[in-house]
Amino acid sequence: MIVLAALLLGLFWGYRSASKKGGDIKDKVQFAIVYAMLFSIIGLIITIVVHRLAS
Repeated sequence: MIVLAALLLGLFWGYRSASKKGGDIKDKVQFAIVYAMLFSIIGLIITIVVHRLAS
């Protein structure tokens, strides 16, 4: 669940970041995908750490 939440947060944040910088639709999509990938990796690491500590 953390990974999915991070993915959605990354999509939103990336799209918003490109919008603030005045990018066109291609920029917005690219930023959204890159941020979603980055946030998903961070969410995966957090999930692994939490799972290891809980066991």
